[in-house]
Amino acid sequence: MTETPAPPARAHALRFAFGTLTVLPVRVHRWDRAAARGGMLCAPLAGLVVGGFAAALGGALLLLGGGPLLAAVGTAAVPAVLTRGLHLDGLADTADGLGSGRPAEDALRIMKQSDIGPFGVLTLLFTLLAQVAALAGLYAAGWGHGALGAGVAAVTGRCALTLASRTGVPAARPDGLGAAVAGTVPVRAALLCAALVVAGCAAAGAVWGPYGAVHAGLAAVLGLAAGELLLGHCRRRFGGVTGDVFGALAEGAGLTALLALTLG
Repeated sequence: MTETPAPPARAHALRFAFGTLTVLPVRVHRWDRAAARGGMLCAPLAGLVVGGFAAALGGALLLLGGGPLLAAVGTAAVPAVLTRGLHLDGLADTADGLGSGRPAEDALRIMKQSDIGPFGVLTLLFTLLAQVAALAGLYAAGWGHGALGAGVAAVTGRCALTLASRTGVPAARPDGLGAAVAGTVPVRAALLCAALVVAGCAAAGAVWGPYGAVHAGLAAVLGLAAGELLLGHCRRRFGGVTGDVFGALAEGAGLTALLALTLG
């Protein structure tokens, strides 16, 4: 009787990425540092799939005559559904922790509470409004522009998680997703992943010529830069990263990239 060969490390990495960052039916078999490293390097791939589903729903709503605004609402709803709202919840919790002005230990305790405070509510409200407004503006120019926005935002947001998992970034707590992935990705690998994401976004934007390529690539750069600014602030306030901080990074970086595409 022969034994079933164990899945390769690449499969474990993909399982970790999709099993922790989406609700897709993917079972995570390994929760060790090696799987976490590969999973966080594959995070942009999970974002690409989420962005693809979001763009598909937006396109379907446009074909059915829903108009740019309804397409934007549907596109914004897909990532929330495919992540169980965890990134948005993390954004709200992080906003409450940062807005409390309390010392790190107290702020982390506030973030762990199940309720959402006023800072979290306001941050969620304006984030979702900005997402829908930006996507509606892009869809008004055509489905391709809206699809590009959905894809660039999703991939950039997940790449911010890859950068936040690099060596040298500590966990603020000894447990949770933040502790599982903190410091697992070598710095060079994280930077290479970011460069590939920027190049991929630029290649997608190249459908509209050289300006489109520069515009989309720059949007990804600005999104990642915003994620780094938020990461630095959270490290100073909390002493490291948590699962909530990762959610805030994904939402913040993705929204920044989306706004950069719209404003251009």
